Amino acid sequence: MVYSILDQPYPLTQAQIDFYKKNAYIKLKEVLDADSLAYFNKVISAKVDELNEQTTPLNQRDTYGKAFLQLFNLWREDAQIKTLIFSKRLAQLATDLMEVDGVRMYHDQALFKEAGGGITPWHADQYYWPLSSSKTITVWIPLQTTPLEMGPLEFSSGSQHLQTGRELSISDTSDQQIKKNLRVNDFPHVIEPFDLGEVSFHSGWIFHRAGANTTDKLRKVMTIIYMDKDMKLKAPVNEGQQNDLETWCPGVKIGSVVNSPINPVLFEY
Repeated sequence: MVYSILDQPYPLTQAQIDFYKKNAYIKLKEVLDADSLAYFNKVISAKVDELNEQTTPLNQRDTYGKAFLQLFNLWREDAQIKTLIFSKRLAQLATDLMEVDGVRMYHDQALFKEAGGGITPWHADQYYWPLSSSKTITVWIPLQTTPLEMGPLEFSSGSQHLQTGRELSISDTSDQQIKKNLRVNDFPHVIEPFDLGEVSFHSGWIFHRAGANTTDKLRKVMTIIYMDKDMKLKAPVNEGQQNDLETWCPGVKIGSVVNSPINPVLFEY
C-alpha cells in the first residue's frame, strides 16, 4: 500500500524557514495522517521485531543500550518501508529547511524506546558523521502520539553554534558535560509532546536528548537522515566517523561527493 500524502508538498512559510535557520530544529504538525501512520507503525514494528537481536535484559544494559532499540536502513529490508523513507514530501521539507537544491540519503534508523527505557543522553549527531559541511538534517517521525512520559525528543535551541561538547560520543559523560555547558550558556531547553502526525527536523550539530519512557508502551520512532546532495566525504576524526565512512559511504573517496548506491538523491529542484 502506498499513501499519496507521502508525495504531496508541504508548503513552508518564510517564518518557519527562518525559525529553523535560527534554532536548528523545528516541529511541524500534520505532516503525516493517521491512516499512513497506523500502516507504517504496523510494518516497521514487524520488521523491528524480525531484525532485533537484543537479548540482554533492560536492567543489565548500559545507558546507551537502555535508551532505545536501534535498527538501520530498513528501506533496504522492506519495500513498503522504503515508500516512507523515499517520501518526496519529507525530502522536500529537508531541502527547503536547509535551503539547498536537493538532498540525498545518509541512512535511516528505527529508534524504539522500550517501556521502562532510559534517557537518551545529550549529544550532537554529527560527531559520528564524516561529512564536510553542516548541511545535514534528521526527520524524527513518532509512529504514535508521544506524550512527555514516553520520552519525546528535546532540543537545546540554538546550540548548533556551540563548539564545546562536539567531541563527545553519546554516553553518561556526554550527558553530564553537555548539560552543564548548555546551562552555563543559557540555551532554551525545549521539551514538548508530539501530536499524531507531528514530526521534527533537526540539524546535525544541535544538541538534543530524550527522556525516559515511563509508560508501559513502546515509544516507536522512525528517523531519516538527509544531507545536501552535493555533500563531500571528509577524512574521519574519530572511530565513529571511520565506522560511518565504511558503513554508510561505501566506495566513496575522501573529498568526493557521497554518491554511493546507498546514498541516492531523494529530492532535487
